[in-house]
Amino acid sequence: MTTRVIIVRHGQSSYNAQKMIQGRCNESVITEKGEKQANALGNALKTIEFDGLYCSPLQRAHKTAQIIQELNDHNPNLIIAEKLREINLPIWEKWKKEDVKREYPEEYRLWKEKPHELKMTVEGEDFYPVLDLYRQAQEFWQEIIPRHDNQTILITAHNGINRCLILTALGMSASYYHTIQQSNCCINVLNFTGNFGDAVQLESLNQTSHLGMPLPDFRPEQKQGLRLLLVRHGETEWNRMSRFQGVKDIPLNDNGRQQAQKAADFLKDITIDFAVTSPLLRPKETAEIILQNHPNISLTTKKDLEEISHGLWEGKLEKEIEAEYPGLLNEWKEKPETVQMPEGENLDQVWARAVNSWHEIIKENLEEGKMKTGLVTAHDAINKVIICYLLGLKPANFWNIKQGNGAVTVIDYPQGLDGMPICQAMNITSHLSDSVFDRTAAGAL
Repeated sequence: MTTRVIIVRHGQSSYNAQKMIQGRCNESVITEKGEKQANALGNALKTIEFDGLYCSPLQRAHKTAQIIQELNDHNPNLIIAEKLREINLPIWEKWKKEDVKREYPEEYRLWKEKPHELKMTVEGEDFYPVLDLYRQAQEFWQEIIPRHDNQTILITAHNGINRCLILTALGMSASYYHTIQQSNCCINVLNFTGNFGDAVQLESLNQTSHLGMPLPDFRPEQKQGLRLLLVRHGETEWNRMSRFQGVKDIPLNDNGRQQAQKAADFLKDITIDFAVTSPLLRPKETAEIILQNHPNISLTTKKDLEEISHGLWEGKLEKEIEAEYPGLLNEWKEKPETVQMPEGENLDQVWARAVNSWHEIIKENLEEGKMKTGLVTAHDAINKVIICYLLGLKPANFWNIKQGNGAVTVIDYPQGLDGMPICQAMNITSHLSDSVFDRTAAGAL
């Protein structure tokens, strides 16, 4: 890690509560609920020492940042950053969403389906709100990241700009603008390995448990579709030792069972309608522990959810692999998409079977007019390639995604496979430790 960045969204605003479009309008203020959310957020971040605290100049974000600043033990300086302003939607500002949908049906459809193509004309000048915001986010990173080598910073901003900050950091297309959820006062964690343009790890997305909300709410318009809870298995003894597992059938250790139990407690009040797992012992036992709170749900297995086959690497430590296959382990860390595991798999093969299995799960469980939630337990590499696929990334982005043992990722399909999925949250580990950071050991795959 070179620069750790925490990105948060402001607390509920008056326009949020009224379901009005805010954009860059500065009339919207934090509500009483928004202040409570900001206080909960500030307490969650209270002990973290920030080397920079940046916020949007708009008052709903500024007020949220001030609350965080006042609660922080280290009294960080608060810096107003113009490039953290919210998306510019001047034609729709102060409109209720249903009125925009009625009066601008084609433009609203484009906004939802192809946001990067939405064009607005103001005083005879055309501009593209999402593409402009995307460039604004790039400029923010280019300016700010070089200032904070080996430091931790906090950004307090808005739904739209937060999405573009995450999109640009990971190299995602602007077309994925609506696939990332940002709840009021949520927490996102990014780890930059160098300057903007170098590799960035998405450690977590849209954490909300500090607000008393284990999982983010469904979007208000969602009346049907699927929610999939993608969980990585608990720790094994080989994870603890950083020994490569692959398809070797290693069971959970005592810590792994405790992690699975914590995940079970975390999800105990969540309705689960079906459950699918890799057949290997470690995810299967994780799922069985979680389902103790859901005794009427049967567990099915899919072989294609098995972990990547490391072939001749399995059972070995990194130093042993380096001795037998000089340079290949470093290539796996630097360019994973190029590596063929000796007598094992490559990422393209894992990608194909994992995504195919994911689609099967969706097709098998979709029911028109109904909302269903399913549990899917699998492995580090499987979860990473599925998440990369959902975010429009490639096998080369494998290490951009973090998956802790016992972590929970939440994916919604409001229109089934016909529409874009929504990544509601990723790599939630708050139930495993009293921290907004992933404290699970890195381990081997």
